[in-house]
Amino acid sequence: MNPRRIRILGTGLAVPERTVTDQEIERDLALPVGWVRKTGGVETRHWVTTETAAHLGARAARMALERAEVAATDLDLIISAGGTEMQPIPCTAVFVQRELGLGESGIPAFDVDATCLSFLMALDIASQFIDAGRYRRILVVSPDIASVGLNRNHKESYTILGDGAGAVVLGPSEETSSAILTARFNTWSSQAELCQIKGGGTRLYPTRYTPETHDDFLFEMDGMGSFRFVSQVIERFMDDLLRPVGRTIADIDYLVPHQASRLALELIVKKRLRIPSEKMIDVLAKYGNTIAASIPMALHEAILDGRIRRGHTLLLTGSSAGLSLGGVLLVY
Repeated sequence: MNPRRIRILGTGLAVPERTVTDQEIERDLALPVGWVRKTGGVETRHWVTTETAAHLGARAARMALERAEVAATDLDLIISAGGTEMQPIPCTAVFVQRELGLGESGIPAFDVDATCLSFLMALDIASQFIDAGRYRRILVVSPDIASVGLNRNHKESYTILGDGAGAVVLGPSEETSSAILTARFNTWSSQAELCQIKGGGTRLYPTRYTPETHDDFLFEMDGMGSFRFVSQVIERFMDDLLRPVGRTIADIDYLVPHQASRLALELIVKKRLRIPSEKMIDVLAKYGNTIAASIPMALHEAILDGRIRRGHTLLLTGSSAGLSLGGVLLVY
């Protein structure tokens, strides 16, 4: 594919006010001291109290707009890209638009949902809109609230998931080198049951909720099953992503992965892909797994602290329910 001449103009991040520590969870679940950090690698995460997805998304968006020096009224499109929805109808992007004070603007707004890969999918879509000249200024915001759907009996997911939002403002790169070089997504639906919430849709509609079906409306994950499958396909996937544009892992300045779990970051990213620690953006301990928000949040942190600079080649990648793998190679 030809490079898409787009530029990340600004990034933003927002988390709920409440910080939940490992110690708090260990006391709540009667776990041994140190169990959470040892098994999941998360030290703190943020869970909502009164915050909504629209509130978090708008906070992250305002930060991204300010850093991009773009007024909200100058946006041509708003995409909300998260793995959790504020309500089934209308889409979350509508509420983010209104929270930004744009309720009468007419700026188009829609959602992209590919669970943990939603941000990457939206970035891919938005870049094609900009490259084709359809829009010039696009806000992609990923507000995810996992805490409301966690199952206390599933300690693996309960202890690593957090709430948060990440956002980017995109525009044409014009005379800069910034571009998306390539993108790829693959899905293996044979593994669909590894990560799911059964209830809430038309298959198991909310009116069918009973105390006996309570767990069907909560998040469930076979983390080890997902890890084993991703381990089998990740190297071939990366080769298929990078080879057509003549790149290898060695050409990447920084890898910004979905912050899935400590096991995934250590054994898949570092060992399977042979990414050295200094090239990997790792914010798992600070925020936990924030679903689709994890990649833009990690990207923002690394830009803010100066690790990622203009001209760096970045690989944004991760896995999601489905089971899917995705990757976007870009020059920041």
